[in-house]
Amino acid sequence: MTIFDILSTTLKIALFATIINLPVAIFIGWVLAKKKFKGKFLLDLFVSLPMALPPVVIGYFLLITLSSQNGLGSIINFNIVFTWIAASMAAAIVSFPLMVRSIIVSMSQVDEKIEQTAMILGASKMRTFFTITLPLSYRGVLAGILLGFIRALSEFGATIVVAGNIPGQTQTIPLAIYGKIQLGKNVQVLELIALSVLIAVISLLTYNYLSSKTTSKLS
Repeated sequence: MTIFDILSTTLKIALFATIINLPVAIFIGWVLAKKKFKGKFLLDLFVSLPMALPPVVIGYFLLITLSSQNGLGSIINFNIVFTWIAASMAAAIVSFPLMVRSIIVSMSQVDEKIEQTAMILGASKMRTFFTITLPLSYRGVLAGILLGFIRALSEFGATIVVAGNIPGQTQTIPLAIYGKIQLGKNVQVLELIALSVLIAVISLLTYNYLSSKTTSKLS
């Protein structure tokens, strides 16, 4: 496999994980930022849990859940384990809290008086969300999406448990680095590390730009 094949697999898995997370993260971020209800603390705790758990634990639970013997795989008659879909699901779970946190911060800074005024003038909650809340917080939402994407790119522990390290299928950049280290291929390791650093720097610069723009816009 070439370095471009590994990069392509990594981007595909991270992008799919981000797409999986996006609608749910926006909804839960809005709920936690704008709503008051019993059990809110528990929802917040559940959303944050993947940040506290070792990724290997998440991978193990996914392995059991998606198993073709007694899990989801047996119900749909499709082997999900050790596929790029399983890798994407692992990346989605570990990156989800970071995406939600950024969205919560952004949406909580939107002035509720503006939203209430829109509803007083006849706008529904959904219309208020799409015409007021989301436009005023979209840079923060984009920052959250990017932060989740960055975390998905670097996922290792959960992925190797539920998806393995299969070249051309589930081998992402972190997994490829791990494999090359075991084989003693130091030159290829350094190439992959350089690529990882480049992607990280570009992504973080973009994230910081979006975050600063969000703060200045809302202030």
